[in-house]
Amino acid sequence: MYRKKVFTSFATAAALSLLLSSCANQAGPGTNETSSAGGKVDVPAISKVDVPSAAVLPKGDGKATCPATTTLAFAGAQTGPNAQLGVNIFNGIQLAINQHNQANPGCQVQFKKFDTEGDPNKATGPVTQLVSEEAVVGVIGLPFSGESKATGNIFEQRGLVHITPSATNPSLTENGWSTFFRGLGNDAVQGPAAAKFLTGKLGAKKVYLVQDDSDYGIGLATSTTKGLGDALAGSDKVTTGQKDFSAVISKIINAKADAVFYSGYYAEGAPFIQQLSGKGFTGTFVAPDGVKDDQFIKQAGDASNGAFFTCPCIPGELIPDFASAYKEVSKGAAPGTYSIEGYDAATVLLSGIDAGKQSRPDLLAWVKSYDKDGLSKHYKWDAKGELQAPTVYGYKVENAKIVPVGPIGE
Repeated sequence: MYRKKVFTSFATAAALSLLLSSCANQAGPGTNETSSAGGKVDVPAISKVDVPSAAVLPKGDGKATCPATTTLAFAGAQTGPNAQLGVNIFNGIQLAINQHNQANPGCQVQFKKFDTEGDPNKATGPVTQLVSEEAVVGVIGLPFSGESKATGNIFEQRGLVHITPSATNPSLTENGWSTFFRGLGNDAVQGPAAAKFLTGKLGAKKVYLVQDDSDYGIGLATSTTKGLGDALAGSDKVTTGQKDFSAVISKIINAKADAVFYSGYYAEGAPFIQQLSGKGFTGTFVAPDGVKDDQFIKQAGDASNGAFFTCPCIPGELIPDFASAYKEVSKGAAPGTYSIEGYDAATVLLSGIDAGKQSRPDLLAWVKSYDKDGLSKHYKWDAKGELQAPTVYGYKVENAKIVPVGPIGE
């Protein structure tokens, strides 16, 4: 889940202040778009997001008690080409558990991490090990759709609840699993929002869609294609690990596309945008949450400037208390993609443990009936494990940083 350098630099602090005040949370009609070079549209950044006043926090009431062996686990990438997405999540989980344990001396929840490398072919081993550890009563993960698909039955067989903060393929909730819950909107929500963002706020007339071969990339490409309708100028496929994109770039240029939507992850997205820029493409480059990461900027360099992203994730960096506390577990790094979703998912499970739901069946039942606000959104799942009324946000690369531009697709 980009290209033309359409961002305006502001010469004075007063001008910056004016911009921020005009789009404090979500810029209103007539204030959120400015014309820039070449007739393109720039969407200014937002400066804050609203936090539910009744958001459940990890510390609870400080009176919880639980066995010393009580354990939550993270299953997902800690290493591999897209590891940073996993790191963002387990840092959020670690923060939630730290805050809980500091406030609850009678309930010191343990935290274990299981590295899947984000690879469906490697994920089954760590997950099989995880579910065999009886002290683990709940899991946050897996981050990616392919590995979630490959391991869902393993969790189901052992009755172990798991909340993914980031896997978005819509088919994951069609497998009949009772233990799988999605802590964000799926690609059936993100795809149409991305299409509306491209053709609406970004003014694209001819969009070329490129998808990778992952379950995530395929599912998102399908829903985005439907949303684009007649604006789709063409489509092509790339593969995981691909480094040479010259063939697909030739098709994009020949199609005279004014925008590209890349449905995949940052490991391929970075060299793709570099080569696209090098071939003279001057249109807009948009990618989804799988590309929205600082590693994309690091690997793509100057070519990343002007890139846009879509993501069913909340900009946790705009929640001051969370952002400040997060840096304590991330060695000073700001919250990344799905950091706050990992934090909220852990909080759901921690609040169940605090309520005495300390066995696998009891914690699973707790999540099924959960109906409370988190920092990022309201958490209430339907019978399939999908959230109700999820929001999709837009982001952009500006001055080598990813900044939010507010909800999209509404």
